Order: sequence, then structure tokens, then C-alpha cells
Amino acid sequence: MTHPCVSSILGTGSYVPEKVLTNDDLSKIVDTNDEWITSRTGIKERRIAADDQATSDLASEAARRAMKNAGVSPDEIDLIVCATVTPDMFFPSTACIVQRKIKAHNAVCFDISAACSGFVYALQVARHFLNAGTRQTALVIGAEKLSSLVNWKDRNTCVLFGDGAGAVVIRAAEDSEAPGRVLSTVMGSDGNLVDLLKVPGGGSACPTTPDNVDQRLNTVHMEGRETFKHAVTRMSNAAEEALAMAGLTKEDIDLVIPHQANARIITAIADRLGLPPEKTFVNVDKYGNTSAATIPIALDEANQQGRLQRGNVVLLVAFGGGFTWAASVVRW
Repeated sequence: MTHPCVSSILGTGSYVPEKVLTNDDLSKIVDTNDEWITSRTGIKERRIAADDQATSDLASEAARRAMKNAGVSPDEIDLIVCATVTPDMFFPSTACIVQRKIKAHNAVCFDISAACSGFVYALQVARHFLNAGTRQTALVIGAEKLSSLVNWKDRNTCVLFGDGAGAVVIRAAEDSEAPGRVLSTVMGSDGNLVDLLKVPGGGSACPTTPDNVDQRLNTVHMEGRETFKHAVTRMSNAAEEALAMAGLTKEDIDLVIPHQANARIITAIADRLGLPPEKTFVNVDKYGNTSAATIPIALDEANQQGRLQRGNVVLLVAFGGGFTWAASVVRW
């Protein structure tokens, strides 16, 4: 028997917490205002998980919705890859905790850490398992509780981030024309730029101690201007490479779903690709930057809104700390 060589997205799902934190709410916490935040980021509000909600809770609900949309039972899932930089704990993996919560007893489970590029990375990792014939049906999740890493006294970063999760079910298919098939993926990394976007404390290099806890080293630290510049360049280049790999051009794109970090970055990428606003999916105004969760949340919303039609060419493109970047082309 020959191994299938096509990985097809069967269903999408997403979940965001109920609590809404608006820009006006933030103005009561730090020295900022709605106009300042909106003009610089395009963000109007974000969702914040409850104290008793962990990343695995968000991920599990998104997973359930994706499985329902795909018409797949938990027993059919034999691989769970969870992209997150806010795991419930160092170990076990959040994917294993999700497995327990959704009762996917037959799955092999692990996490990957690629920051905001994590979901596209995870999608490609799962594709390799499916294309090799060693797994049949995978659950790929991007989930974050970034509110747990935010310094609420830093107005330059606390306005950016939110919590949420998105997921897709993908399956190996022998039909080369199967709907939802991933045509190509491009990934890259540059570890020389690790210091521009990071959480410096809390790990083995700088454990949190009573002596350094007041320095808030276990929160997000970012050089915004340099991050912006690299994000636009890397995402644009990755998008063009992924299209070329799929034998397509910018003119073939029906919808681009970019990482939702900043409205200015999204606009700059659309301009570089020569795409009109209606071909770019944007929800950063509602959720802010949910890191690995932004693309699967947006993909699910686009799916639920009917913006993904059979045969559409969909471009997923992301950039995150590492630095990492990735792009995938999907024929819906």
C-alpha cells in the first residue's frame, strides 16, 4: 500500500474566553487611551481567561468544536500537536492534558514552541506524520493564555495581547484533489534575534526567585520597532516562497489569513502582496495578539462566516519570537 501524500483540513474550531478587556478598561490600569492604542495597533479589545482557566481549557474547547465541525470522534484522533508558549506547566505537555480532557485515548501527544508561528509550524509537523503514513487523523491546536505573561504596568506591551485557542482536524487523503488540502509550507528561523522578543525569566537560564520576582522577568519583553520591521519582511518573503512552491502567484490568492499582531503589519503585508483589503482577514480589533492562536481562530471565523469556498486559495502566514516565520498555502 502506498502512503497518502495529501493532508486535508476536515474541520475548524475556536474558543475565546468570555471576559472582554477594552481599551477604556486598560486606560484605568496604565497611562494609555483608546485613540493611542487603536491608532498604533488596530486593537479595540481582547479576551482574558478566568483565573481558573488554563491554556488546556481553552485548547480543549477549541478542539471539541473542530472535531464537531469535522464530524470526527475523539477515538479517531491519533495525533495531537499543540502549539503554545503558555503551557499549563513545564511538563507534562499541554497536548497530553488536552488528550485527557477530550478523551482522545488513541492519540500521540506533544507540544511545540515557535511563538506566534507555532500553529503553522504544528500544521507542518502533523502533515509530515500523515504523509509518512504513521498517523491518520490529527488535531492541530494553537492555544495561549498570554495574560499570564503580561506585565500590566508596561503600556507598550500590555495593550497587545489576549487569550484564546483555535484548532483544526486534518486527515491523510489519497485523493489529490481533496478539499482543504495543504499545498505547501515554508518555515524559517533566526536565533540571532532572540533578544528582540522574549520572556527572559522563569526558565532554566533565569529561574524566578524571591530576589528577582519584582523585576517581572517572567513577562513579555519586546523591541517593538525592530520586531515590526522583521515581521513585515519575513512574512512577505515567506508568503511569496510558499506560493511559488505551490505553483501559484499572488493573483491566485482568494484570502490571506495573517498572524493578528498589529493592524499596521497586516496592512503592510497586504500592500507588499498587492492584495485589496477584502482579501485580507482581520480580527485583531476583537482579540488582540493571541500568539499561536491567532491564525486558527481567524481560520475558523472565516470558515463560519462563509468566506472560504470550495477551491479557494487560502494563504496562512505568521511571524513570532525566535525569530520564527512560516507560511502555508491551502486549497479549500
